[in-house]
Amino acid sequence: MTQKRRTTQRQFGRFLLVGATNTVLSFVVYRLLLVPGTPYALAAPLAFAAGAVNGYVFNRRWTFGARDSVRARVLYLAVQAVGAGSTSLLVLLFVRAAGTGRIGAYLAAIPPVTVCMFAANRVWTFAERT
Repeated sequence: MTQKRRTTQRQFGRFLLVGATNTVLSFVVYRLLLVPGTPYALAAPLAFAAGAVNGYVFNRRWTFGARDSVRARVLYLAVQAVGAGSTSLLVLLFVRAAGTGRIGAYLAAIPPVTVCMFAANRVWTFAERT
């Protein structure tokens, strides 16, 4: 196995671990927002944002070992905005079109968004630029 492949696998493993933490955090926030009656389509991106803040710190430092920069922050924000929008759209799709419950819809939206977020962050946000 090549060093590059090992690095990618290690990064993906770390990304998944950080993502699991983000998921738990965002799921708790989502559930808490639903309690007072926050609309699920608003609760989803707010919960996603809570996980995103946690994710920036840990993915930048631990997963990718990247330097903090304005560029990384802006790109991370852009990637997260797309992720939040995708999460919301998928939740709406699963609830309205597939008849999935609000909680199940949110949980179903997480895996495809996670894979796309790893790819975007690895090749764009935290990639070394010379």
